Amino acid sequence: MPKIGDIELPEFPLLLAPMEDVSDPPFRALCKEQGADVVYTEFISSEGLIRDAAKSVMKLDIYEKERPVGIQIFGANLESMLQSVEIVEKSNPDIIDINFGCPVKKVVSKGAGAGILKDIDLMVSLTKAMVERTHLPITVKTRLGWDHDSIRIVEVAERLQDVGCKAISIHGRTRVQMYKGVADWAPIAAVKNNSRMHIPIFGNGDVDTPEAAMKMRNEYGLDGAMIGRASIGYPWFFKEVKYFLATGKHLAPPTMEERVEAARRHLQMAIDWKGEKLGVFETRRHYTNYFKGIPNFKEYRMKMVTSDAASDVFDAFDEVLQKFGDHVFEAH
Repeated sequence: MPKIGDIELPEFPLLLAPMEDVSDPPFRALCKEQGADVVYTEFISSEGLIRDAAKSVMKLDIYEKERPVGIQIFGANLESMLQSVEIVEKSNPDIIDINFGCPVKKVVSKGAGAGILKDIDLMVSLTKAMVERTHLPITVKTRLGWDHDSIRIVEVAERLQDVGCKAISIHGRTRVQMYKGVADWAPIAAVKNNSRMHIPIFGNGDVDTPEAAMKMRNEYGLDGAMIGRASIGYPWFFKEVKYFLATGKHLAPPTMEERVEAARRHLQMAIDWKGEKLGVFETRRHYTNYFKGIPNFKEYRMKMVTSDAASDVFDAFDEVLQKFGDHVFEAH
């Protein structure tokens, strides 16, 4: 069974990826209920934390029901990263994760996220300093390399392990690829199959069906799967993957009633946590997937994603249940 430091995990755990404006407490709670074994916060800027920026500090909110939970931070300045470790520790997470994989330009241009893949020595020294600064397990999320010609992930993973990193999640694309093309899991398997490695290696990228998760486990031999985009607006994905791994069969998809109930709870928790305006706005991206596959749905989706008042969105949920309550969904 894989372990992150002293945290024992089940066989082939499923991890909720850290996603900006997605992996917030309301969504993490839903994913946890549906079988996510480890959840990560949205990625948090170390510079934002030490400046006490409200948005960064708010992302530190974690709750007992979501443990084990990791707080993910990014940055390229050693002093800022070390200061942010001390701030993060006060939230008492189970894990601190370093983002060495975000491909977004505004992060990369500062040398953070996947930008650090151009300077592996800095990546390793930063990790080492953070391991030495905290009693919490430090994990890393990264990509295969900056571009196709600079993939050295087997060596990089070894070096990260050697300075005390407790687990590595690897997205099977380079920074140059962003999210295009197909994720290549073979280099991640090469990391796992390196006889020197003894920490968990989790695969990430294109785990968008239960079959993909099974392939990652059975054919590539990885320790677990980190799931990102496939879970947006569909927290049941974790449960469906677990069922498929255990039985080889597809779990019946959630009913319309279950979808509306989840969407309602999601929106209400978001409003409770960050207020009506932000709660309504940041939950919008989930609705397409909550109600995917319903014919002639555009009118209702538009109402959900353009209404600024929570009451209008809740009304739209009621209308959907009334009009499409009998709709039968196909397996995900």
